[in-house]
Amino acid sequence: MDMKKQALFLILALFTASTMAQKAMQPADLFKFGRIGGETVSPDGKQIIYTVTNYDLEANKGRRQLYSYDVSAKSTKILVDETYNPSQIAFSPDGKKIGFLSAKSGSDQLWEIPREGGEALQVTKVEDGITLFLYDPSGINLIVGRRIKMDKKANEQYPQFPKSDARVMNGLMYRHWNEWSDYSFNHIFLMPYVAAGEPKLIDLLEGEKYHTPTMPFGGVEELSFSPDGSKVYYTCKKLYGTPSANSTNTDIYEYTIQTGKTQNLSMENKGYDKAPQSSADGKYLAWLSMERAGNESDKNRILLRDTKSGSIKDLTKDFIYSVDGFTWSSDNSKIYFTCAIAATHQIYSLELKSGAITQLTKGDHDYMSVQAFGKGKNETLLAARMSISYPKGLYLVSAAGEEQTQIDDINKAQLAAIKMGKVEKRMIKASDSADILTWVIYPPNFDKNKKYPTLLYCQGGPQSPVSQFFSYRWNFQLMAAQGYIVVAPNRRGLPGFGQEWTDQISHDYGGQAMKDLLSAIDHMAKEPFVNKEKLGAVGASFGGYSVYWLAGNHENRFKAFISHCGMFNMESWYGTTEEMFFANNDNGPYWMEKNKENYKKHSPHQYVDNWNTPILVIHNELDYRVPLSEGMQAFTAAQQKMIPSKFLYFPDEGHWVNKPQNALLWQTVFFEWLDQWLK
Repeated sequence: MDMKKQALFLILALFTASTMAQKAMQPADLFKFGRIGGETVSPDGKQIIYTVTNYDLEANKGRRQLYSYDVSAKSTKILVDETYNPSQIAFSPDGKKIGFLSAKSGSDQLWEIPREGGEALQVTKVEDGITLFLYDPSGINLIVGRRIKMDKKANEQYPQFPKSDARVMNGLMYRHWNEWSDYSFNHIFLMPYVAAGEPKLIDLLEGEKYHTPTMPFGGVEELSFSPDGSKVYYTCKKLYGTPSANSTNTDIYEYTIQTGKTQNLSMENKGYDKAPQSSADGKYLAWLSMERAGNESDKNRILLRDTKSGSIKDLTKDFIYSVDGFTWSSDNSKIYFTCAIAATHQIYSLELKSGAITQLTKGDHDYMSVQAFGKGKNETLLAARMSISYPKGLYLVSAAGEEQTQIDDINKAQLAAIKMGKVEKRMIKASDSADILTWVIYPPNFDKNKKYPTLLYCQGGPQSPVSQFFSYRWNFQLMAAQGYIVVAPNRRGLPGFGQEWTDQISHDYGGQAMKDLLSAIDHMAKEPFVNKEKLGAVGASFGGYSVYWLAGNHENRFKAFISHCGMFNMESWYGTTEEMFFANNDNGPYWMEKNKENYKKHSPHQYVDNWNTPILVIHNELDYRVPLSEGMQAFTAAQQKMIPSKFLYFPDEGHWVNKPQNALLWQTVFFEWLDQWLK
């Protein structure tokens, strides 16, 4: 045998051995992946930093490390270990240091380390710690976030009852997502970057009972400085109590440091205005904006304000898709942004001068963030990307989008040991002849001559795309690895197909969207490799609603259901949820005559008399978006009808399941239930 044949034989042998060594994914594998976050480029474009969170199942928690990637040398090293558990990382204005939050000294404070590595030093010593930090580009000041108690507890209002833990509420928003109000507000403070002794803190929202960043998910991305450091731009919904619950009217504010004066820059718009970013030359300020008041899933636009004239322009007026996030190009001539399109998330460029919008990337994957660095022809994009078969990784993308190179290897070894199933894109006809883009995920080692139990995945939101996401709970590859074909349709209401498609879910929860789900599973049930006698439907949030609705309207298609944190009774849900603008936009108050038919027609509890199929109900105590009583009602109905049913309850989780051991218990019960009824 000649040398070429020997080499070829060796390569084939190694490939075969590695393939044979691969195994199907198991639930515990999800906690073996390192989870990347905080990716940031240095001012000179030579260094990229990011955090990696690794989970300890026994300790039931995760810990972060800070990684550094040298762009020229293409090498990676750890700068800060897990003893600091660093978060919210950023380069100092001169690029010589890296800042991060750490509670190593007892409370979260700003620490810094030289960019090449070395000893970490604590920068701030703010009482009770800080929630965020933001560098002033001029290097003079910092913005830090703090929680400020401004409301009184009941036993403070009535001091004669000091041991009472009661609450007295005068308005809504007394709880939000997974937390009751702690009587405190997110405020931002200006302070000197380098201060001797106790620093002077200036509260930019002095005396105001509002949140900056916005609750509950807002972060440092909702703030920015002007390039010369003279102004602070911030996002705030300046509404309190019930008005805050009823409105999305969030604005962009400009605080001038020299005068201490604040100006509302987006007063005319009554929807969301968020995430302000200045161009490097200071001529423009751009931000994300939704036009319609009360609609949290309206088209997200990019607005541009001329800082000299004050004029505002919608840069995406003729673009039918909704923008996720954006960044300025290095020369201020364009904006790069990501958006959902056709069940993926891609990167686009927007030319300021011509207004031209160009799609830069393609393919079956999701680009989740983008940052630009380098000059002219050497401009490069740092982007985070994932797919159904690959967790979040970091990529360098050419400014033309043609070249895409992964720079991290955090999960490559782990992924090499796992055999993934085939992911297929299908266009399925809806009942009204519209095309439903549907992902179909097949088990590893799929055999077309066998018949497989099949799951209909019902997406939540209701306005969240079924894209190429890699989920750590609803993981399609994990489901397929247990021997199930997964059918994941982009039903009516999901972004990525134009705003008209998204809007079709409002006031029609049980209408065309449910027909789309049934069209998808009916289409797949005709395939010879699908066991149409072993179909299941699963989903969370609006997906959980979908499962409850299908349970009463499926004409014996399904043999098992799983609903996680789903809405069961639309009237009781309306009366116990928290963000009323969402409930009002999608369904309206149930007592109004014009909405009564909608509630009667679309509420799943109206169809319980038709229930006849085993159902697993999962719900969490701290879920205030879809409160626990919804799951309790559904489980009670199933038990009273003598339907095989089980209730999995988490007392310490909100709308999601985040704690590692809870998450693995969730997966264990999930697959036990499916296997019991579909295998």
